[in-house]
Formats: sequence, C-alpha cells, structure tokens
Amino acid sequence: MAEQSITSKPQSLKSSYWKAISAIVWKDLVAELRSRESISAMLVFSLLVILIFNFALELDIGTRRTVTAGVLWSTFAFAGTLGLNRSMAVEKERDCLDGLLLSPVDRSAIYFGKAISNLTFMLIMEVIVLPIYSVLYNINLFNPGLLLVILLGSIGYTAVGTLLASMAVQTRTRDLMLPILLFPVVLPILIAAVKASSGFLSGANINDIFPWLRLLIAYDVIFIALAFMVFDYVVEE
Repeated sequence: MAEQSITSKPQSLKSSYWKAISAIVWKDLVAELRSRESISAMLVFSLLVILIFNFALELDIGTRRTVTAGVLWSTFAFAGTLGLNRSMAVEKERDCLDGLLLSPVDRSAIYFGKAISNLTFMLIMEVIVLPIYSVLYNINLFNPGLLLVILLGSIGYTAVGTLLASMAVQTRTRDLMLPILLFPVVLPILIAAVKASSGFLSGANINDIFPWLRLLIAYDVIFIALAFMVFDYVVEE
C-alpha cells in the first residue's frame, strides 16, 4: 500500500501539471475566440507588410525568390511581437496575471501554457499569410523543409518572447520595452531561420542548410530550458 501511494503521488503531480497547462491554453483560446484581438492585429499587420513589399519590390521572379525569406521573417517577427505584447497586457489589465500567480500550480506551468497559446496564435497567422504570399509573389511556399523551419523558428521566438513579455508587462512602457528586449535576443534565431528558409527556397544542398537547422533546434532547447528555470524569478520581480 505504501509503495502504491508513493508511485501514485508523482503521477498525480504530473497529471495536475498538464491539467494546469491545458487550462491556461484553453482559457487563452476561448478568450481570443470571443475578442479576436491578437490574431486580428497580427493578421492586419502581416497583410499590410507583404502588400507594401509586393508593390515596393517590383522585381522579377528570381529576385523575388531571394528576398522571400527576409520578407517572411520580418513579417512574422513584427507581427509576433504584437501578439506577445497583447497576450500579456490583457492578463495584466484584467488582473488575471496576479490570479495565475496565486494559483496553487507550478509557475513553469503558467509559462508553458502562455507559450503554447502564443505559439498557436502565431501559427494560425502564418497559415493564413503563407498562401496569400504565395499568390501575390507567385512563389510556392508549401515546401516541407520551409514549413519545418517556420515551425522551429516560431517555437524559439515564442519561447523567448513569452518570457520577456512577462518581464516587460511589469513596466509602464511595456509596448516599447518588449521589442527592445526581444529583438537582440532572437537575432540568432532570425538569422538562422532566414538562412535555412533561403536554402530550401533556392534548392540548396541539405548539407549547407543543416547547420542552420541545428542552430534553430539548439536555440529552441536552450531557451525553453532557460525559461523553465528562470520564469519563477522573472514574475516575482
């Protein structure tokens, strides 16, 4: 009986941990479905950017292919920042953040819940933007390698962005503070994502692309682990 109680305790803790994460994700998804604030802002900004580039860069198809990776990731980065800022600002304005911190769950569960919901919003925006970009620029973006790069880049971006948004939301100038904190930190992942995306679009050798993919994977693993360790201290300050 004692052994059964000992083994069942870690299982119950693990179950409650995942329930806390899923509850936070579900709360954010339901709130977004009702308000449509974050996804709408991200989509409008993204569409404006790609339309401006489409009319500003009247280039031939070959040249458009070379600038596609840069345009895409500039769009994703700035639109993602809008979503991150709004995600944490809503929690702060409605005093939901304090309620989450007072709840009897591990603080890292709050981080993972917010990170997964932010990643979901970013992926929804990207799924809508990619076909529109393909039509406007006459480029097929539904390349399995490119889609893998977008997924890895988005994971790293939201992993870091969620952590820094939790820090910036505590300041009065949170709208300005988040980009200042975020872009220097995510610069390596943006460079790796642009290089890998360009490689897949141009049909480069996989051996030339693989180092950039490894950098993306390493960045994701390192910063998710770092956020897991320091999130408790960030939200306490």
